[in-house]
Amino acid sequence: MEKVDKIRDIRIDEYNYPLPDERIAKHPLAQREQCKLLCYSPGNGISDRHFYDVPALLPADSMLVYNNTRVINARLRFAKETGSVIEIFCLEPVAPCDYEQIFQTTRSCSWLCLVGNSKRWKSGELNQTVTLDGTTATMRATRGERRGNSWVITFDWDGDATFATMLEASGEIPIPPYLNRGTEDSDKTDYQTVYSHIDGSVAAPTAGLHFTDQLLAECDSRGIKRRELTLHVGAGTFQPVKSENIGDHEMHYEFIAVGRDLLAELIAHQGDVIAVGTTSVRTLESLYYVGQILEEKPDADPDELTVLQWMPYTTPCAIGVKKALQNIIDYLDRTGSDTYTGSTQLMIAPGFTYRIVDGIITNFHQPQSTLLLLVAAFVGNDTWRSIYDHALGNGYRFLSYGDGCLFQK
Repeated sequence: MEKVDKIRDIRIDEYNYPLPDERIAKHPLAQREQCKLLCYSPGNGISDRHFYDVPALLPADSMLVYNNTRVINARLRFAKETGSVIEIFCLEPVAPCDYEQIFQTTRSCSWLCLVGNSKRWKSGELNQTVTLDGTTATMRATRGERRGNSWVITFDWDGDATFATMLEASGEIPIPPYLNRGTEDSDKTDYQTVYSHIDGSVAAPTAGLHFTDQLLAECDSRGIKRRELTLHVGAGTFQPVKSENIGDHEMHYEFIAVGRDLLAELIAHQGDVIAVGTTSVRTLESLYYVGQILEEKPDADPDELTVLQWMPYTTPCAIGVKKALQNIIDYLDRTGSDTYTGSTQLMIAPGFTYRIVDGIITNFHQPQSTLLLLVAAFVGNDTWRSIYDHALGNGYRFLSYGDGCLFQK
């Protein structure tokens, strides 16, 4: 318990830095791959490149692993007859609780949602007129039980359109609050990676926004493997650490899905594993702890496979990575599934041991955020500040639409 106590005692104000508003990129560059790229490895130090250099910077036997999640139009606005506007922000599915199923439902479904201006919504249902292929339909929202600071909202609508279709027609892309602007038409494409195709996120895995089809093709031509997994990014990704010590901060849970083929390839792979974005990092590193749970309890129920926040710091790591991954494959074989699905609450902070990831492609993160803690855990507690000082002093653009980083061991 000494290790976890030491991690819990980390003061978040030690991970602060000055970030003027003018350094926050409000839009991406017109050509995504033209953005700057800060490179760092212990042997080479810090260097300045461009994102289009990525294929040449990765070893030819690397495996590039990225998050294929797609951002949904999660923000819905309902106008009351009084003129008040109620904003509903869809967070995660409730009924049905499966992401794939809920987007294909017709007539009705329920979501866990944040509700803005909720004091103006005393009771009753809200209505919104939606235009679909030239015809109109009515979507209704009814508020159910409260869960923490969120509500279960039931949506029902006329006709046979799927909820995915209704959301696409009536909602808007929920761009990050720190951009301090409304959603624009350009965000419909700018805030999606070119390889996104699994609906479910309320925020983009932004490190991947810099990739273009041409850049991915160049990775292929150089023999760099490209593989995908899924983590549906929740609104908690923007949740600041408000407590003095990180031990009092509760991480959010996020849905992850990893195919059997990728698990097998990770076991056999001899080169570096390069994670695109912190979401891919958290998914890959969570796999070790899923395998650890299965080592102790091979017949564990799905709910027992959730990776909890402090598990890396309290669980004796008695097995190797390959054994942990094989345990998951064996579990899939027993359950007759091709894909592992579960959830992770993993917090990666200085003191964490990376077991699968050898390199990270990421953006520059907010001060005092859990994402900055993840970076510090990879590059070193002293080094992260040198990297960010260099970026601030050399014109780098920050946060979701900003420039990129490549960190390697």
